[in-house]
Amino acid sequence: MNIQKFLRDVKIASESIISIDALSNKRILITGATGLIGSTVATMLSVVNGKHNMNIELVLSGRNEAKLHKRFYGLVEDYEAIEYDIADGFKYDKPLDYIIHCASNAHPLAYSKQPVETLVNNINGTNELLKYSVEWNIKRFLYVSSSEVYGNKNDNCLYTEDKYYDIDILNPRSCYPSSKRAAETLCSAYNREFDIDYVVVRPGHVYGALITENDSRAHAQFLRDAINGNDIVMKSNGMQLRSYCNALDCASALLSVLCAGKNGYAYNISNRESITTIRDFAQAHAAYVGKKILFENPTDQESMGYNMMPNSALNSDKLYDLGWNGKYNLEEGVKEVLDLYLKN
Repeated sequence: MNIQKFLRDVKIASESIISIDALSNKRILITGATGLIGSTVATMLSVVNGKHNMNIELVLSGRNEAKLHKRFYGLVEDYEAIEYDIADGFKYDKPLDYIIHCASNAHPLAYSKQPVETLVNNINGTNELLKYSVEWNIKRFLYVSSSEVYGNKNDNCLYTEDKYYDIDILNPRSCYPSSKRAAETLCSAYNREFDIDYVVVRPGHVYGALITENDSRAHAQFLRDAINGNDIVMKSNGMQLRSYCNALDCASALLSVLCAGKNGYAYNISNRESITTIRDFAQAHAAYVGKKILFENPTDQESMGYNMMPNSALNSDKLYDLGWNGKYNLEEGVKEVLDLYLKN
């Protein structure tokens, strides 16, 4: 990946952050920092810190400190790394101003192979961080949830933050949306009982340059196919409607909610100009690299992890009302990522 170009892209995307001055002279923890969203947010905060001399102290956590340093080499200049597995509780003896909680199993193979760990860790890990938030009286807790909390409905209307639908609670694949729902309610309960200031963000389908090696989501596989000069392989008919969002737009939106969102509110993260079907998203990759789309049947293991929602497109009016605007529509977002790998 062309790191220098990526950092320039991050700087441009960071211009969309609303009320960024709220982060000056603050210590900010990002859990799950090596994941796609966490690592992109960390890089953006580092770039903003250098650009505006904001004296932000970054604390980045992950399961393995060596992996953290490898992940952020060349991306983040100054940070404190801490090993933190959400299954083991949170132990940190310094004050924090903000917590951005991204840590979670977040791809299909993890859901299908570890449904118990996915469900338990999402709830218990969030509870550990909220207990710390009470003890140290943090300024704000931001929980990274998911569009999957909405459940399934039978039309292609956009999901708004105030309506929810059915989830099959006896399907092990529901470990992810069910635990995300429960963790959101846990945030609300801590707000009521302990006056914790919190906000929730619900991303849709976030894609970007900093995908991890084990990311089994369709968008990550499309990116790998395109980078390697292969045809784009799809494991479904691709007619499911999705809110795709370039990770740089997701990061600037998340930080806008952290700075300017209303206490106790949830915000969909979606670029209005990047709502499309999986097939059209795949076609954008294929067209850019001059390849075609191939269809294959998924394995049983792959099928067990698939998102069950035929429509997960999000209404993002609340986010835009904060003053946020994304930088990347569908074609520009795909181009931004592919150019990082295909052009020097």
